[in-house]
Amino acid sequence: MNQHLRSDPIPFIDVGAQRRRLGASLDAAVKRVLDHCQFVNGPEVFELEKQLAAYCGAKHVIGCASGTDAILMVMMAKNVGPGDAVLCPSFTFIATASPVARTGATPVYVDVDEATFNMSPESLKRGIATARKAGLKPVAVIPVDLFGQPADHDSIAEIAKAEGLFVLDDAAQAFGASYKGRKLGTLAHATATSFFPAKPLGCFGDGGAIFTDDDELAATLRSIRVHGQGMDKYDNVRLGLTGRIDTMQAAVLIEKLKIFDDEIAARNKVAERYERGLSNVVTVPRLSPGNTSVWAQYTIRLPEGTDRDGFAAALKAQGVPTAIYYGKSMHQQTAYKHYPVAEGGLPGCESLSQDVISLPMHAYVTEADQERIIAAVRGALAG
Repeated sequence: MNQHLRSDPIPFIDVGAQRRRLGASLDAAVKRVLDHCQFVNGPEVFELEKQLAAYCGAKHVIGCASGTDAILMVMMAKNVGPGDAVLCPSFTFIATASPVARTGATPVYVDVDEATFNMSPESLKRGIATARKAGLKPVAVIPVDLFGQPADHDSIAEIAKAEGLFVLDDAAQAFGASYKGRKLGTLAHATATSFFPAKPLGCFGDGGAIFTDDDELAATLRSIRVHGQGMDKYDNVRLGLTGRIDTMQAAVLIEKLKIFDDEIAARNKVAERYERGLSNVVTVPRLSPGNTSVWAQYTIRLPEGTDRDGFAAALKAQGVPTAIYYGKSMHQQTAYKHYPVAEGGLPGCESLSQDVISLPMHAYVTEADQERIIAAVRGALAG
């Protein structure tokens, strides 16, 4: 029987295959934590921070409870609040803007480059003007390294410097990627990432980290993640939260970091095969010159007029799962649509939300399964 007609499902993200690969080393790491019982701020937390700093070249790494908390903690450390505007791309997950709103500040949405999915510098300039016209004070910008590829950091940094903005890089989907030879984690005033299990470097629950070379900011962040603690736990000198990464998740991440570069290389081979097999029937992702990607997602754009739901159903019938990131941009969502939008609107975000769809992507996609996926895509479009 033709293998392309089999209906046994292919994993969209195969955490199980990675678990089997690491096997006894993960078991031993978890056992060490169970044996020493330092479940909060145990030695693995500080070892993980040390290894992450060495990996990307950042001076300070502050482990935290999630990627969302990473962004929130930086907003708190910079005293962002009512009357302030923070510029965010609208085509991304809500966790980029929700911490801004929680501080009482105003997220201002800007458009993205349809080829790279990342923040448009020109729209950023218009967004800053929009914020000022609304009587807001632009204080920060949060570029997102969407789907694993770094944003246009040089252009964004130039605009931010001219406008006096703090830059927080949202690298939740892209830790491990490089921009012009530099690892993410060193390109902005601060960088936030997530270790959610589906991320390229993911733990077995929630977790995140903040990277910075700023000594003062790092000290403030370490205070904020433990209730705003000062010299001791009963001297809280600022508002904070319970933002720690737990020791068990740190232990898991230490083991996963050992194979991370190998997994990134495997993801890139998967992306290359997709490009060879699909570039003449769909719009495949474009990697900007000088960039590397960790391919958190492999997101294609369907030809104009394609029934996306029908396309997804046709693939599902052949055991090929898909996902839509993001069917609604942030400015189209109920709780967030009242915030300002950059002058000129967000046509790129809205267009992408209509026609993107993501295919299975992880380090353990076999060539045989990828042939099935490619054949299913081509077949669904031909049909």
